[in-house]
Amino acid sequence: MRSLLTLWSLAFFAFIYAPLAVIVAYSFNANPVNMMIWDGFTLDWYRGLFGAAVERPASDALYIENTDQLLAALRTSLTVAFFTTTIATVLGTSLAIALGRGRFVGQKALGGFLLLPMMMPDIVLGIGLLIFFLTLGMQLSLLTIIIGHCTFLISYVFVIVQARLAGLDPALEEASADLGASPFVTLRKVLIPQLAPGILGGALLAFVISMDDLVITYFIAGTDNTTLPVFIFGMIRRGVKPEINAIATLIILSSVVIAGLGLWLRARKTPA
Repeated sequence: MRSLLTLWSLAFFAFIYAPLAVIVAYSFNANPVNMMIWDGFTLDWYRGLFGAAVERPASDALYIENTDQLLAALRTSLTVAFFTTTIATVLGTSLAIALGRGRFVGQKALGGFLLLPMMMPDIVLGIGLLIFFLTLGMQLSLLTIIIGHCTFLISYVFVIVQARLAGLDPALEEASADLGASPFVTLRKVLIPQLAPGILGGALLAFVISMDDLVITYFIAGTDNTTLPVFIFGMIRRGVKPEINAIATLIILSSVVIAGLGLWLRARKTPA
């Protein structure tokens, strides 16, 4: 039975990670025309992403001739992810503390509503945000992307911080109040330090999701505010080229590093 479970686990992980392994492997394929035919190992596609001259077929006009558009899309994604992560972390943490330690009418209903953006299909949320912005007369821009990402990333931060908060002993906060500390001092010196791993973990998760989001961003982005996932999607519609595999591999590597850091921070013990 144990061997069967081990085999099943290996098959499950192979099913999940095999497509990613294929992308990484073909990002080093020297064949510039058909990535399914191995033609040797090369780092040209990675060098090309950073502006180095790379030899390509003269008849192929679908490659990235320069990195200006790619770097602009990357800057847009980083800008959106930075502001979205900051806003979502502050609001999500505040809501988690308010619902976890406060007592007010409609508390449970509010907690349920905060989970809806996570369960709602991305295409429905994207269309809803587009209609909302058009109704308000807002021009699609960097601001609409940031607002749109915050609408669902607040929920992710809220869930992570709330889980961390549920494992804390309220007696420490009560002891702080008994010793004469104000609610603000208790929040700053007792509660926030204990929640720090969860807050940082939620922030990193929000950053990764914001950087990777395509569906919602596709609906609410302006023509001059193309993010990296939207840029890659536009490239794929014209054909799968070697640079796409290289970009995808770099994104996978970045996501693994950030997600690993988030898991490590979340697993840290509460400081004494």
